[in-house]
Amino acid sequence: MADTPVTLVAGPRQSGKTTLVKHLLELDAAYLTLDDETTFLSATNDPVGFIQSLKDTAIIDEIQRAPVLLQAIKRCVDENRRPGSFLITGSANVMTLPKVTESLAGRMETLVLLPLSQGEIHGVNNKWIERVFAGQIPVPDRPLRGSDLVEVVLCGGYPEVLSRSSYRRRSVWIKQYLDALIQRDVQDIANVEKLTILPQFLRALSLAAGQLCNYAQLGAKVGLDHKTSSKYLTVFEQMFILSRVETWAANRLKRIVKTPKLQFLDSGVLANLQGLTQASLQDDRSAFGSVLETFVFSEILKHQANSEEDYYIYHYRDHDKNEVDIVIENARGDIIGVEVKAGASLTSKDLQGLLRLGKVAGKHFKGGLILHDGERLFPLGNKITSAPVSSLWAD
Repeated sequence: MADTPVTLVAGPRQSGKTTLVKHLLELDAAYLTLDDETTFLSATNDPVGFIQSLKDTAIIDEIQRAPVLLQAIKRCVDENRRPGSFLITGSANVMTLPKVTESLAGRMETLVLLPLSQGEIHGVNNKWIERVFAGQIPVPDRPLRGSDLVEVVLCGGYPEVLSRSSYRRRSVWIKQYLDALIQRDVQDIANVEKLTILPQFLRALSLAAGQLCNYAQLGAKVGLDHKTSSKYLTVFEQMFILSRVETWAANRLKRIVKTPKLQFLDSGVLANLQGLTQASLQDDRSAFGSVLETFVFSEILKHQANSEEDYYIYHYRDHDKNEVDIVIENARGDIIGVEVKAGASLTSKDLQGLLRLGKVAGKHFKGGLILHDGERLFPLGNKITSAPVSSLWAD
């Protein structure tokens, strides 16, 4: 806000955007939320007059409900390019919405606020990505494992979920949260004709978490054609529910033709959609792998957002079906591979994907990491190390 006219804080509903921006009300800023119907009507009926009536810094909440305001904001900023003029929030990736005709390029910076990371919950900023690239993997004093790790993963990072003491209460909140998103917020983003099918499609997508994304096949299972499936998947991406993760390749041009991988952005939401509980995972641990991978993916995304350097997140898969769950690349093209294992014991097979990635990347391969449900950190040779999952937030 010190050097940019418009700052957009984007992220899923209930991730803490409004709480965050209200901390800035000491700037003597006007605060307006488009969830208020009177404000919404004023903004949509006369967007230019609405923006011109605001003085000094203005905070506008839930901008995706009235994207027409962005054109009026651009006009205002072009007349007076004062830094910190507008602080806006959006519960959707606003700039990808079809109704948005103005890019605000050079006038706006976007910051993504995802649900809480474990580092934020525990008050730790360990610069995990930077330290891993430097070969300094954080070691937790008391690794979180077993049923304790399962509980953390099933909770995810939404503040409201973390404030509830029982699985039942957390589950109820997530179910009602998803229902509210589909019943209300979806219509702000796209013209969805088959609204009743969206919950079924989302559940079908949840079962493909951590896998290559064939959304056409998944859509067909609930009666959606290829075009509609693609549209609905994009809607879920815009709402920060899930993400398609591109494939890493040594040749950058090849990345655009590889099949992306599907990942959810919160492990608590994914576990709820899959119907996972601590009791069910005690009886059958096999289902824990995909939700643990989602948890690690989400934590790394949050580290990426908090890093001062630029990092990019991919996955790896070759024609021989060698895979690496997560590939982190820095601006120099150096990479770290991360594999996620739900068990505590490892076999030579668990190293195959990372070894192959190391050969393909050559000198740019700075190391491989296997995050597991164990207690200790072990070097495994060939720049590969195993470490507890909780090294992600170890001080």
